[in-house]
Amino acid sequence: MKILVTGRNGIETTVEADPGISVMEVIRENNFDELLALCGGCCSCATCHVYVDDVFLSDLPEMTDDENDLLDSSDHRQANSRLSCQIPLSSELNGLRVTIAPED
Repeated sequence: MKILVTGRNGIETTVEADPGISVMEVIRENNFDELLALCGGCCSCATCHVYVDDVFLSDLPEMTDDENDLLDSSDHRQANSRLSCQIPLSSELNGLRVTIAPED
């Protein structure tokens, strides 16, 4: 499957992804250095913050209270903000578009 990732430089890149891993893992494996993901996917920081294309928001798992609290700490939170570590890839998300949020 494919996901489309826009870096902070505004350049969109299409990357291959395997279902079952998180969007954060795909982004890190494809050398997007601006996505720090300091906690490694444990949902204890907000350094994997992305904006999800509105078309896909309803296909994502519901946001947990922990994710919501962490996103509240970001100066760049938007209605389509999510932590990429909390988005497991599934076939329904083929073609998912995300943009890496600015660093806090």
